[in-house]
Amino acid sequence: MTDISAQTTPVVEDNETTHFGFTTVAKEEKVTKVAQVFHSVAAKYDIMNDLMSGGIHRLWKRFTIDCAGARPGQCILDLGGGTGDLTAKFSRIVGDKGHVILADINNSMLNVGRDKLRDHGVVGNVHYVQANAEELPFPDNYFDCITISFCLRNVTDKDKALRSMFRVLKPGGRLLVLEFSKPVLDPLSKVYDAYSFHILPKMGQLIANDADSYRYLAESIRMHPDQETLKGMMEEAGFEQTRYYNLTGGIVALHRGYKF
Repeated sequence: MTDISAQTTPVVEDNETTHFGFTTVAKEEKVTKVAQVFHSVAAKYDIMNDLMSGGIHRLWKRFTIDCAGARPGQCILDLGGGTGDLTAKFSRIVGDKGHVILADINNSMLNVGRDKLRDHGVVGNVHYVQANAEELPFPDNYFDCITISFCLRNVTDKDKALRSMFRVLKPGGRLLVLEFSKPVLDPLSKVYDAYSFHILPKMGQLIANDADSYRYLAESIRMHPDQETLKGMMEEAGFEQTRYYNLTGGIVALHRGYKF
């Protein structure tokens, strides 16, 4: 795990269009298309995560939990929390006097997460909210910590979402963004591209009967801002002491920033 920088050309969009993978679409159309992707993959989401990453996603999430610094009694937002991996861990940390909100814009993912956590006895201090990251339905200065894990790249207006997260954080609160990023070594980047564009869609077809959604996954990763660009976006939204950690050679990066 290293704390270094990588730079690539940022994606440029106009006010009416955005990208859905490598395709330019109207912003309203992206919302619909992303929803269709996650309605399709929700039931197989966890098993595909394990297969795609060889289980390494669990280490990335554990590092995120360690960097979050959550404490008993705190209020945590697991945004785009999907099937609830981070929520389950935060629930144990904050205890009976704290609470965790698992929020996701996609009701299929939210339902899978709710059922999974209840089956594992994670109840009492967890609440579920269907919410758009760009317009969070929470009061100002409400959360001690927000995490958004493998979700931000699917958000249509990332700058608006970051401002929304900043608004609902308490002063002294922190945001952690765990997301696929840009490998820092060229040989690794080439191997990763070959894996993403040739193997992932085949795995998606075999396991989830959906090659297209996993082709979008690979394309969305390539279109996501690189480490330095995302750091700058967080700072523009108001976050301070912002830094990032490259994990697994930059395949994934964890960004952290504070609200003061």
